[in-house]
Amino acid sequence: MARRRPPTVHGTVIVDKADGPTSHDVVTMARRRFGERRIGHAGTLDPSATGVLVIGIGNATRLLRFATAGRKTYECDIVFGVTTSTLDAAGETVATHDMRLDPAGVADAAGDFVGTISQLPPMVSAVRVGGRRLHEIARAGQSAAREPREVEVYRFDTQPTEDPLVYRAHVECAAGTYVRSLGADLGAALGGGAHVRSLRRTRSGTFTVSEAAPVSEAELREPAELVRDLGRIPLSSDEAARARSGAHLEAQRYDGLGPWALVDPAGALIGVHERVGGRMRATVLPS
Repeated sequence: MARRRPPTVHGTVIVDKADGPTSHDVVTMARRRFGERRIGHAGTLDPSATGVLVIGIGNATRLLRFATAGRKTYECDIVFGVTTSTLDAAGETVATHDMRLDPAGVADAAGDFVGTISQLPPMVSAVRVGGRRLHEIARAGQSAAREPREVEVYRFDTQPTEDPLVYRAHVECAAGTYVRSLGADLGAALGGGAHVRSLRRTRSGTFTVSEAAPVSEAELREPAELVRDLGRIPLSSDEAARARSGAHLEAQRYDGLGPWALVDPAGALIGVHERVGGRMRATVLPS
């Protein structure tokens, strides 16, 4: 007798990632818990980083890119006077610096990094070069040419602590920003060096750490949660039936730039419509 497969699971969980596992490790844990192979996440966290990791399960993985694009908020300590090989506390010390800091000077220097800036991806990041991730190349004792990339920093606040060489930082930035690089670059701008410790993502899009939980305990939510920030278009029963078949609405129903989440009369997500190359495209979830 053929072995029955467990029912397919579709949805999302908001995980509070612990210090230690990689984001891929968390995905593996979620696969075991839910018995579903199709699982992904919205925005990698380093092994030593903690905080909000948005997980999509089953058909919800098709919606992860809408959650990935949101702003991210981080908190961390910036330790001045010590540069490490990984730009965080997990690396080896590669240089020390004699630094004298004052809160106003640190805050002013941090303000210079607000806006559109250029960053060089760290050698311990997940960026691929020649088909290999940079952190894999670094672990092999090798290096690779990296291209700087433009990122957007919306907020970079610093507060002194009891240790004159340690400042608490609050960063709000666009996806793709390296907070470790921000800390290291701030140290260089102040005439020395620095690294980051206790990095924690407190917000990813509108998902906050207050609604997150360990992967073993996180509540399974509806797939629609992944597009809760998009503009919504409520559909009639007839429109919902047509949208489930991939049909588009009349042009006047699409207000703004999009993308738009289409919901049926009960509020259930039908799919997401967006403009691509001047034309509408539908990403429709099976019923």
